[in-house]
Amino acid sequence: MSPDLDVAVVGAGIAGLALAHRLRSGGRSVHVFEAADHVGGRTRSVRRDGYLLDTGAEMIGTHGYPATWRLIRDLGLSDVDAPLIGRDIAMWREGRAHPHVGDPRGLLDGAGLSPRARLSLARLLATAGVRKRAFDVDRPEATPLGARTVAEQLRGYHPDVHDYLFQPLTSGFFGWDSARAAAGPVLSHLLAVGATRTFRTFRDGMDTLARALAERVEVSTGIAVREVATRTGAARLVTDGTALTARTVVLCVPAPVAAALHADAPEYVRACEFRPMVKVICLLDRPLAPVGGGPSYAIAVPAVENPVLAGVLIDDRKHPDRVPAGRGLATLVAGPAADLVDAGDDQVVDVLVRQGERYLPGLTSACRSAVVARFRHGLPMPTAPALSARAEFVRRPVTPVEYAGDWYLLRPSSEGAVRSAELVADRVLAAARRPVAVSRG
Repeated sequence: MSPDLDVAVVGAGIAGLALAHRLRSGGRSVHVFEAADHVGGRTRSVRRDGYLLDTGAEMIGTHGYPATWRLIRDLGLSDVDAPLIGRDIAMWREGRAHPHVGDPRGLLDGAGLSPRARLSLARLLATAGVRKRAFDVDRPEATPLGARTVAEQLRGYHPDVHDYLFQPLTSGFFGWDSARAAAGPVLSHLLAVGATRTFRTFRDGMDTLARALAERVEVSTGIAVREVATRTGAARLVTDGTALTARTVVLCVPAPVAAALHADAPEYVRACEFRPMVKVICLLDRPLAPVGGGPSYAIAVPAVENPVLAGVLIDDRKHPDRVPAGRGLATLVAGPAADLVDAGDDQVVDVLVRQGERYLPGLTSACRSAVVARFRHGLPMPTAPALSARAEFVRRPVTPVEYAGDWYLLRPSSEGAVRSAELVADRVLAAARRPVAVSRG
């Protein structure tokens, strides 16, 4: 009996939509199922009262995002749609924000690092730069650092390099635990993207690509897939009220969700660990400046300074069209120690706004309303078990149930999701083109 569908994609985040678009361009018939009532997943943006709020991903790179830029051009967009932010990231230390984090200028003026720590960082960067080609973002399991954690890798360097650079970056932006997260994948990512002053954001919200893709593929929102099973030559998926068959099902959801849906998921899928992400986005009645002023659009807050708040983004500085004239917008990112993923919205707002007042004076009085964004599965964290299982996962034969997402490459970024869509689409299309052996006799 013929399957009900050719390809079923589960998840309308950027990975699922990009994959569906690429498979459709390759001649496959694709239908995307999304449990939420909207597309975008962790790249979703919300529009409210003239404000534009990015609930998940915040930026893309001019460099190190080749798959994203290929998709941008394929959709008829350009760098005009993703302008440079034009400001840098600051590091909070001893009562003020120090600019130029992740920028060569930081080696000169400090960026929150002591002189001895800057020399230590320069040594680290020089060592990594010599071996840059060995840090391949497509092969996170094969870096020269093996499974060494961020904390382990930095033990031979000045303590500030961990405490006032890598810990706040990996914790604040990725939600990682530096004592458990592997150093190789994050160093590969940082070497690929380069200086923070080259970062960009989508003018019309980080869901720009998701919205454009959803217009080109068949998407059903509000339909949750409850189970996926492999059958001989096909797959079966069960939604709330219907069981369907498909030649191929691709799970484009976080690895723990994929493992819960598919009982026969490979070891790598079960080994991939995600960290939660909780943010409060404050709609302000006026723009606010950080303590001491300064031009930065984001402040990374080290855990040694504040274990509850990991970072502050001044969103009206990302792009002026994000807010109505004369207004402001700020995002407060919870640190892992805050443990707020299961807390009520009022508690999350109260905790983070009180903490944010220290960095943005006047925040409490300026906040007109607040939106809580929480992702139980925020970003993938590369660990030793996942790295050890990945090579076998990539080499496995194509089956009726496949997988895509940022965790496919253990790369905590929208680029990881888009690149996985390219790789998995090529894998599925190539398998379909292989000739079928015919037995004679």
